[in-house]
Amino acid sequence: MKVIVMNTARFTSGLLAVLVSATSLYAQTAGTSGSSAGTRPATANGARADTPADYRLVPGDKLRILVYRDETASQDVQIRPDGKITLPYIGDLTAAGQTSIELRDGITKSLGEYISNPTVTVIVVETQPQTVSVMGEVGTPGVLPLKHQMTVLDALAAAGGFRDFANTKDIMIKRNTKNGVQTLRFNYKDAIRSNAKPFYLQPGDIIIVP
Repeated sequence: MKVIVMNTARFTSGLLAVLVSATSLYAQTAGTSGSSAGTRPATANGARADTPADYRLVPGDKLRILVYRDETASQDVQIRPDGKITLPYIGDLTAAGQTSIELRDGITKSLGEYISNPTVTVIVVETQPQTVSVMGEVGTPGVLPLKHQMTVLDALAAAGGFRDFANTKDIMIKRNTKNGVQTLRFNYKDAIRSNAKPFYLQPGDIIIVP
């Protein structure tokens, strides 16, 4: 008959280590439960926690439209290349160029014709990388990452400057706004003057150099 002698101190130490590990795992699980992987909780204004309130929507962004007590009107949508989304009752609605709050207010107003006192929440589920495009008579046309306070001059320089026959006096910037696509004019020679104000770009802007 064998007699097993247990080291009480070593057993107690091992047990404590297991309990600490389990507690840590539970805390991590509790902190992420209730939300899908990779998605942060929405803030009071409807924008996701990692999206600033003044973030302007661009084509490709994914949204969750929630209408209180109306599952039909509630939709998961993605902004199309034309800057619009399609919702029940309303149909096509411009989303690109707006903040989530502006879009929420627009949906609420439009739904008011069909639903009594609708309560709408707009959640930004997934955003596209913020970029601008440079097209036409430039060295290397293409898509550029939008850096903080990037100007038209910055983008033109990053695109390799102008080609020989570029019309630098009549450059166009296509911009999505809540009222649709707006065309802005840019004169390079005026912009490089010492007293000229910088022309800042917004996400999704398209610079066209004829």
